Amino acid sequence: MAHTADTHHGDGHHGSYLERKGGIIATIFDWATTVDHKKIGVMYLFAILFMFFLGGVAALAVRYELLVPVTIDPNTGQVQGQFLAALFGSDQPTSVSPGNNIYNRMFTLHGAIMVFMVIVPSIPASLGNFLLPLMLGAKDVAFPRLNLLSWYIYVFGSIFAVSSIILGGVDTGWTFYTPYSATTDAGHPKVVLMVLGAFILGFSSILTGLNFVVTVHKLRAPGMGWFDMPLFVWAIYSSAIIQVLATPVIGITLLLLVFERVLGIGIFDPARGGDPVLYQHFFWFYSHPVVYVMILPGMGVISDVLAVQAHKKIFGYRAIAFASLGIAAVSFIVWGHHMFTSMSELASTVFSALTFLVAIPTAVKVFNWIGTLYKGSIAFNTPMVYTLMFLFLFSIGGLTGLPLGTLATDLHLHDSYFVVAHFHYVMMGGTIVALMAGIHHWWPKMFGKMYNETAGILGAVIVFIGFNLTFLTQFLLGTQGMPRRYASYVPEFQYLHELSTYGSWILLVGFLIHLFNFLASLAVGKKAPANPWGGMTMEWVADSPPTEHNFHGDPVCTHGPYDFDRVVPPHWDPKDYPLPAPEAGGRPMVAHSPDKHD
Repeated sequence: MAHTADTHHGDGHHGSYLERKGGIIATIFDWATTVDHKKIGVMYLFAILFMFFLGGVAALAVRYELLVPVTIDPNTGQVQGQFLAALFGSDQPTSVSPGNNIYNRMFTLHGAIMVFMVIVPSIPASLGNFLLPLMLGAKDVAFPRLNLLSWYIYVFGSIFAVSSIILGGVDTGWTFYTPYSATTDAGHPKVVLMVLGAFILGFSSILTGLNFVVTVHKLRAPGMGWFDMPLFVWAIYSSAIIQVLATPVIGITLLLLVFERVLGIGIFDPARGGDPVLYQHFFWFYSHPVVYVMILPGMGVISDVLAVQAHKKIFGYRAIAFASLGIAAVSFIVWGHHMFTSMSELASTVFSALTFLVAIPTAVKVFNWIGTLYKGSIAFNTPMVYTLMFLFLFSIGGLTGLPLGTLATDLHLHDSYFVVAHFHYVMMGGTIVALMAGIHHWWPKMFGKMYNETAGILGAVIVFIGFNLTFLTQFLLGTQGMPRRYASYVPEFQYLHELSTYGSWILLVGFLIHLFNFLASLAVGKKAPANPWGGMTMEWVADSPPTEHNFHGDPVCTHGPYDFDRVVPPHWDPKDYPLPAPEAGGRPMVAHSPDKHD
């Protein structure tokens, strides 16, 4: 996205989008009926962070249960080490079943919330909704009312899914694998509620993706070509294509599962003439592309944050942009690597070979990010700390995917804690860490307040330590044979499980520091300037926080999104937020004519 110049200043009211419209009731009604993409993005952000809290509590419960192995006292016959059973008041001290059932429900709840209600919508729905029109120089998304509808669908689907907890919880795992999900708790609606919740959430995803695709095509500012857009927009655009094309598949699949449970039709249950492997094909045909719906927006965040905080033109702009589209394309043909143990040798070999294709565009991005850092004027602040964390953690996640894509090693590591660790390094070390980088980077723009930088960096460092202690140990557990989804284990694994659980507690402390830092920022934070980091993309032309219609006048694209070597950043006061000294290795920014780059 290139940068912009205001062509004129209108005479209308240009108050902040956060201005209250009357009393509390009027303000609530205004937010509940708004079609302003910024307010919808903020509502998504707080809803997603709340769901992140719920999913995190479930994860802490899982780790707490695994702190020690379950044992049975030889003298009394009582079960020891089942913390969740004791917490929820199990009255069967001589049976392991109640504790195991609670554990199964907790990790299902954690997985379903984190995947469907947090990671998939996290960056596109919150940061994407807020920033996409701003970065394009538009006043809103293409279909504002559809945008509000997608928000309400998200809320309705989340309530539908989480309400299954009130009925006792679902124990199928977040993949809802048949035939177990088709037969467990027969006659009970809780599995249907959870599955229908995921089905409803899919509509929110489809509508949001459709809105973004049309917005990128039709609402770019004058002078902005395809290669004048920021890389964050390219990433959101690529993931939106996946959302529109892949999500209907999971919707149909989950609906068929509901039909099987409610009407007794044999689709996936072999006892009724169905095929459970067919469910796996349908599920992963969506759920592998959706991995890139999760990570592509995170990659877009990293591209923008890294260029701005290193104050350097992005290295290989077009390569990164095309890599986003390449990842989106390849994601549709590699779903079979989740099913090596249930497919023929030929099919497994083909899918294994295709899986390695994803490494090429991903490696292009990592190479270009590192190239951008080279000789940049790097600002060592919270967004950059999280960006560097992303490069480290996501690289581990990507490289540990290689033994899982290789048939000989995957047969041994399949369904082990190695897979759990790999998945979390990609999804949490990738998407959630990128989300944290993005929130810290654009927080001043979203809310017009600066946060405490020392507290931000401290929280980031603690999150980094806690994350690695939690999940690095799980690679060791997996290689030693610890299967995933088990409520207990042999005593030899206890030491590594203890380290993993202690790491989850450290992780909690890091996120709590961020929470209090953000709350303090909203309450007493210093007013943010329009462009605190010296960014070149169009959102930094708008006020902090932006006006209701984003810009004073009609913005025009006059230069590239990362032309730090040619143009002084707009509305940027180096006295308040100076860049690192040029002698530290970076180039000083000089004012040239703001001609559009070639």
